[in-house]
Amino acid sequence: MDKIASAGNKGKGVRSDCFVSVEITENSGLVIQIESKVKVLYGQSIKKSVEEIFSFFKILNAKVIIEDFGALPFVIAARLEASIKQLIATDKEFLTEFLEENKYHTTKDINRISRLYLPGNNPSLMINAGIHKPNAIILDLEDAVAPAKKAEARFLVRNALRSLNFYGAERMVRINQIPDGLNDLDYIIPHNANLILIPKCESTNQIVQVENKIKEIQNKKGINQHVWLMPIIESCLGVLKSFEIAQSSENIVAMAIGLEDYTADLGTKRTLEATESFFARCQVVNSCRAAGIQPIDSVFSDVYDMEGLKQNVLKSKAIGFDGMGCIHPRQIKVILENFAPDCEDIEKAKKIVNAFFEASENGLGVISLGSKMIDPPVVKRAQKIIDLAINMGKLSKNWRDIENDKT
Repeated sequence: MDKIASAGNKGKGVRSDCFVSVEITENSGLVIQIESKVKVLYGQSIKKSVEEIFSFFKILNAKVIIEDFGALPFVIAARLEASIKQLIATDKEFLTEFLEENKYHTTKDINRISRLYLPGNNPSLMINAGIHKPNAIILDLEDAVAPAKKAEARFLVRNALRSLNFYGAERMVRINQIPDGLNDLDYIIPHNANLILIPKCESTNQIVQVENKIKEIQNKKGINQHVWLMPIIESCLGVLKSFEIAQSSENIVAMAIGLEDYTADLGTKRTLEATESFFARCQVVNSCRAAGIQPIDSVFSDVYDMEGLKQNVLKSKAIGFDGMGCIHPRQIKVILENFAPDCEDIEKAKKIVNAFFEASENGLGVISLGSKMIDPPVVKRAQKIIDLAINMGKLSKNWRDIENDKT
């Protein structure tokens, strides 16, 4: 076994992170070397944290070098633990503080219009993500993390779930492809992740494996909390099995499509017109609607093309998607604004819902608006538009009273 291990990032442009090197020695005591531009201000605090962590793992003799680039305590702790566990075998976990602000759960039908992906091994992008007000924040352990960094990223994601303020955003983690992703769950489930994304999903068996692993962890830790699931369809086989997957568990609240991998599997290129993925996207939407869950579209990869993003969102909405992923905070506003119901949608929905209430108050079993009969699915969709408009500030909660006042 190597006696030297390292974790973290360093180099040009690295912020809010550190690079840690740990060497197990003999009879040297704990030697700590800190290189940091803010050593005068925070050197003693960092040193104290290192001593606390090494004492926790009962390591008395080691040389520790920390190259600090403005890392917060939960980041330093993650990097140190990742290094230590390369050198010694232990099941002990050094857990950072769990913020009270993060002890919330989410419901099945909350809005998931915008979901911001964040690389699971890059703390600088995590720290202020919540202030941009996405509906959800995804800590990504899969494609956004280099293979050599996946093991240490687990510690960082775990600590972020505990110590990073998400400002009310749904707390999501994308695990690695099954079966490797099952090992990620040990670092996620005990720390109040609201939803797990399952990448490259092609069968119900993958859902079963994830659910069994979650139950195993919860039973072991004595945890009783709901964890939602969102499979991601990223292959031709996944598209064809999408309905089977969508209805395979009551814990599945949404299903997404990933077009980069899908078009590669299809053997074509992804285009702005998206004709190559039209069938797959429609298939996923129909599967989700039939299963009663939310269909979520793929990310738009050009973070500078806001007009292209807007047009993509409008096409996505027209197909029937409820939201999409984003890879940069600047995309959030465009996604939210263009998935929101427009004035015409809201006015039509108001008329339908009002007609429903008037018919109900008059004891009528048949609902009509003008010359058109209104059935329950239409009313349900109209009410959903009303709820969305209220949640997005486009309509007052007391809109019906306001309407009555006008008359």
